[in-house]
This record gives sequence, structure tokens and C-alpha cells, in this order.
Amino acid sequence: MTRVVTTSAEMRAVPRGPGPRAVVTTMGALHEGHVELMRRARAQVGPQGEVVATIFVNPTQFAAGEDFGRYPRTLDDDVRACSDAGVDLVFAPGVVDVYGNEIGFDANTVTVDPGPLGGILEGASRPGHFTGVLTVVAKLFGLTAPDTAFFGEKDFQQLVLIRRMSRDLNLGVDVVGVPTVREPDGLALSSRNRFLSSSDRAVSAAIPTSLRAAVQAASAGPQAAVDAGLAVLADAPDVDLDYLVVTDPELGPAPAAGEGRVLIAARVGSTRLIDNLPCRLGA
Repeated sequence: MTRVVTTSAEMRAVPRGPGPRAVVTTMGALHEGHVELMRRARAQVGPQGEVVATIFVNPTQFAAGEDFGRYPRTLDDDVRACSDAGVDLVFAPGVVDVYGNEIGFDANTVTVDPGPLGGILEGASRPGHFTGVLTVVAKLFGLTAPDTAFFGEKDFQQLVLIRRMSRDLNLGVDVVGVPTVREPDGLALSSRNRFLSSSDRAVSAAIPTSLRAAVQAASAGPQAAVDAGLAVLADAPDVDLDYLVVTDPELGPAPAAGEGRVLIAARVGSTRLIDNLPCRLGA
């Protein structure tokens, strides 16, 4: 049976088992993508290991005007999903327990600086977002003391930054990326998809279609990939594009040939959606 703890003191008091510990950090409103992370974690640590899932809606990664207030809180359903996926322990703290106050950062808070990589793509559109993400993930790593952490590739920039943080700060956590789980039409699963109206949901299918077009054109180079993706979006005027770019796997400049990543962010209605796919650049 899955145990639920809600304070840092309780979490620190949980004894370690004989095997490795894996963590899956979430903001709740769990969907099949989150569940897949938990299944992967369960399979990796084995019967002697432990899987911890954290459920915490982090206020410091929401900019002014974003959807912190309306972000869904579904703890009872989330705990059931965790239990079905083989999670041993759910850690669901409150904001005061994590930050010491009700708002998150204050003027004296020590935070994690994401560096230049935190200022591009999502960081350019959402200033301060990755400071909030990395700081809370560092806190959750400290509280749950995992050997391994599992993150979805849908939030690819987040995944790259968390890997770099673990490496650069010598946290000793192996950060594992798991491929994006998708709807039948290709739309990446996201807790924010529930905010899409039925008409918005139909429009949003253009986002994964544009990514696939870019991947197919990538053999002709990065610009050809971008142009192919943009051509799809030209027929989807209700998709408000923020960016469609091709990078290397670490989010640096795309090589003329080799491994790359196509990333997109767009707003459909009032909902911001992000997605990405790997690609092979050059002949």
C-alpha cells in the first residue's frame, strides 16, 4: 500500500530500504505520462528498491498571470494512480513546508541559477521559470535523497537543465529522460491539456504534425526542418506560435549533420503547449 507523507520531517524520517531509491517529481494532476515515469522507476529499482513520487504545485515556477491558481489539485486521484503504478511513497508537502512561507521566494531565499541556458526558449518566454524549477527540484532531491530521478522528455529544456544541475552541483542523482507519451493524434500528454476546449483540442493537433514534418525534412538541414514545420502551421492560424527551433541535443546550435532536437511552443486559445522530437540532421 502506498504511504503518503505531507511534511519534510516525515519525509526525512522514512527509513531507507536495502535497494536503490528513485524519485518522480510532479505537480500532480497525473496523467499517463506521469504514470509511465513511475512504471519506469519501478522497473529500474526492482523489488528491493523504493519509488517516491512527489506532488507539489510549485509557486515559484509560475510567472505573474500564469495559471498557478487554476492548476488542478487532485491529490486523492493522484495517490490512487501512484499506487497502481507501484509507488511506495507519495510526498505531498505544502508551500510553507518547502519554502518556509506561503509565497515561495522572498528577498533572502537562496536559489539555483540556471545560467545562460535558462534564458533561452522557455526561459525567454517565462523569465525566472527555471530558477523556480531548479530550486524546487534541488529541494526535493535533498528531501527525498534519491539515487535516480525520472523526467519526461516533453519538458526537454527542463530535463537538460536538471541533468546539468545534478552534474554541476555534484548532487549524485542520475537523471533519466523518458520519451513523451502521446494521444492517438500525436498531441503530447500534459496536465494543461484539460484546459483546451473541444475546438482548441482539434486545432492543437497541428503542433505534433508540424514537429513530424520538421523531423522528416531534417536530412536537408536545420533551416529546412524549421521551414517544413512552419509550412504546416501556416494552415493553422489559430495556433499562436512562440518558437519553432532546431538545436543540438544539449540545446546548443544545431549541427549541419548529426543528432538534433526540434522544439516548439505555441498557445492554443488560452493554453500554452510545448513539445519536441529528436531528429537526424544532414544526409
